[in-house]
This record gives sequence, C-alpha cells and structure tokens, in this order.
Amino acid sequence: MSAAPDDNGLVLDTVDPSFPRRVHLVGVAGTGMGSFAGMLKAAGYEVTGSDENVYPPMSHMLEAWGIKALTPYSPQNLDVAKPDLVIIGNVIRRVNPEATAVRERRIPQMSFPAALGSLFLKQRHSIVIAGTHGKTTTSSLMGHVLASAGKDPTFLVGGVTQNYAGNYRLGKGPHFVVEGDEYDTAYFDKGPKFLHYQAKTLILTSVEFDHADIYRDLPHYESSFEKLVALMPADGTIIVSAGWPNAVRLARSSKAKVITYSAKEDSGADVVPSGLTLGPEGARFCVKGAGSLLLPMAGAHNVENALGVFAAAKSLGLTDDELAQGFASFQGIKRRQEERGAPGGVLVIDDFAHHPTAVKETIAAIASRYPGRRLWAIFEPRSNTSRRNIHQDDYAHSFTGAARASIKTPERHDKIPEGEELDVPRLARELTAQGIPSVAEPTVAALLDEALRDARPGDVLLVMSNGSFGGFIDSLLARLATR
Repeated sequence: MSAAPDDNGLVLDTVDPSFPRRVHLVGVAGTGMGSFAGMLKAAGYEVTGSDENVYPPMSHMLEAWGIKALTPYSPQNLDVAKPDLVIIGNVIRRVNPEATAVRERRIPQMSFPAALGSLFLKQRHSIVIAGTHGKTTTSSLMGHVLASAGKDPTFLVGGVTQNYAGNYRLGKGPHFVVEGDEYDTAYFDKGPKFLHYQAKTLILTSVEFDHADIYRDLPHYESSFEKLVALMPADGTIIVSAGWPNAVRLARSSKAKVITYSAKEDSGADVVPSGLTLGPEGARFCVKGAGSLLLPMAGAHNVENALGVFAAAKSLGLTDDELAQGFASFQGIKRRQEERGAPGGVLVIDDFAHHPTAVKETIAAIASRYPGRRLWAIFEPRSNTSRRNIHQDDYAHSFTGAARASIKTPERHDKIPEGEELDVPRLARELTAQGIPSVAEPTVAALLDEALRDARPGDVLLVMSNGSFGGFIDSLLARLATR
C-alpha cells in the first residue's frame, strides 16, 4: 500500500486486496457507498458504516446485507468498528468528527473510487461508462447484457436495476462494469472519480456542461474528460456518441481505438440503427444486419445508449444473438421512466431527469410511449446546476411534448450565489406563452393539491427530480387511490 504525503492523515492511493479485513465506510447511506459496502461484504470483508441519517431504502438494504450502520458520526464509531481501512465518501467534509478522528489516529483511509479501483478493478477488465447523460441506463444495460450472455460480470451502477433488485452484482467473470462519475472524489482528492477506474473499455455518452458547483465552464468541465481519455491504454477501446462532436474530439486525442455510434441512421457513425420504430413496446431496430433488436425502453436517447452498449459488447466478442437476448430481457432501472402506479386511471411515472437535455429527451420518450394521452410534466430543479439560471433559456425549450407543466420553486441554497438562481416563475410564464400551461409552486403540498384537483383518468403524470421530491410521488399515489 502507498500513502499520500500530506496533512490529510494516512491517505492510501492503492492497497493490496488481502490487506484489510475490517472496512468502515463514512457516509455509508449514500447510494454508491451503500452499494459498495454490500459488494465488500459479499467479497468477504468485515464491513461497518456510519452516517448522519440512515433511512429506507438503504437502511433496509444494509440490514439485509448484515452491515451495521452507526449513527450519528462520532469518533466512538471507530472504536466499535476497529477498522483496518476507512473509506471516506465524497459528501464528507474535512471537519466531520469521524473524518477528523481518522486523521488524528492515522488510520489508513481511501476514497471510495480509489478503493474500488484498488480492491476490484485492478484485477479485471474495467468497462467504464462516462458522460453527462445516460450513465446509469447505459451501465445497467451493459452489465445485464454481459450477465445474460453468461459472462458472469461484476457491476456497480448508480441506480437500482430491476433485473437484479440492486445496484451491484459480484461475479467471477473478467469484466467489471462501473458508472464513471465526473464529480469530485473526496475532500482530500478534488479530482473526478472516474480517473481511479482504470478503464480498458470506455463508453463516452456525451459531454455537456454540468456540475456548476465545481466546474467553472464547459472547457473546465471538458478538462476532466481529457484526463480520462489520456489514461486509456493503446490496446483499449473508446465507444463515443457521434452526436457530441466535442466528445468525439476528446476521444480521438487518445491512443486507444475509437468507435462512434448514433441513433441517427444518416449520421455517418460506425454503429447506427436501421428501421427504427418507437412505440408502446419500446424500440425496434437493426444494426448492420444483426437482425431485429427489441429494447423495451422508450425514447431515441435510450436507443442511442443501447447502441453504445452494442458497440462495446461486440468489441468484447459477444454475438448478435447474445445482444438480442440481453436487450429484450432488460427490465430497466428504478427512477428511469419507472411506472409507479395508476390509481384511478392516472399513470404516475418517476424519472431522475434534471438537466434540461434530460428533461427534453424524457418528455419526448414518454410522449412516444403513451401516444394520445395527456402528458403532465411535474419537475423539481434540485441539483446545484438545475437550481441555477445558467440553463434558464434551455429549460424554456425542454418541455415540448408536454400538455401541461408544474415546477417547484427551489428553496434558497447556500451554494447558489444570490442572483444566480433559476427564475421558476419566469420559466412558467415562458412555457405558458408557448402553449404549455404552466405554474410555479412554492411547496410540495401545493403541487399535490393541484395534481389531485386536475388529474383525470388517462393522464400521464411524469414526475422528474434527482431527489426524493419531499415524498411527492408516494403521497400522490396514496391520495389518488382514495380520491
């Protein structure tokens, strides 16, 4: 093992997988950290964790995996855990009392990405899915296609896969599929997470400005991807969406092989569909004589995600039949176009969309999957980027296809400078002027009252947020059922 020589304590950048027996995760209730805790437990490590609040569904998952979650953060948690290695989540700040105690006691510590890279990825063929959009869907589909083909892969993704009822799978095969996030790694490592993932195959879905809380502008954002492709080995492969010229430019700066893909047949990309049709069953298309493929997901953007998986899987030696079987049997991911219920004939769909491009593509996908039904878009701008006015004009053109829109006005956030907040009332006025009747609501309660008053049988309510939305969907379903 090796340690970084600074005042952050005993920070390891690499470790022998046989070294730690007891691993403690600070910030264990997060989606990624909790799933990594489960993977460590399944791999034979003794695992504990701590967090400020541990609540469902992660509390139930940790309990099912036999992982003790201590709360709140406290130096005493380290006395209970007695860890050989502590893994620090990226939400943990330097002043956290447990992180402080780890430094003071010189307990070996790593970031989650560094630990994942060192304990798991170094021994496998790392397939990294990176980009602004589509990472979770693409990585989940990639992992499922390999599993369906009998390759017994390991994967760790950012959403709960419906096929596996979790966001990780520990296999014995040579492939590890991981969702590669460009967000920073830990308080002692402000570089992007995906630089630790040792990609041999890289799917680059898109590069569009995001994470305005840590990146100044698009060039600064692109610089992280420049570093990622520079790490690709000469015998590696980059699969990149041709719809993003800047992503293609970045990919071609690498010494690795580059394959392009696109959902547009006339794009000139290496991998394109033919005979594409979108309907209630999902998408049907062919790829270079591979026969008809069925993807039971809505939207051209998901066809594009699937084509990236197709190109990567073919480069790994999978057959057309294996791909067809994997695509057709994919059940999707929770919170990605997930049908939550239809009480009283009102269909409620949950989706993670928050960036204006994702909002636009998701609305188009739902409109194509449920033709002829009134589509009501209900949106919470919750992320640090979506709360800002940097995408004010983009949001005004992102709701095409919706018959109606309701948008929650975000509360003040200390990371958003005053005067840089998204102007939700203005957005609602602009959408209304386009023929999409829209309102800005200050509270979840007001949104609920509006939906219960005006939703009618046959409506599709598309709820978009990258958070819990204050329990809006659960409350909506319960109240619709008794309306």
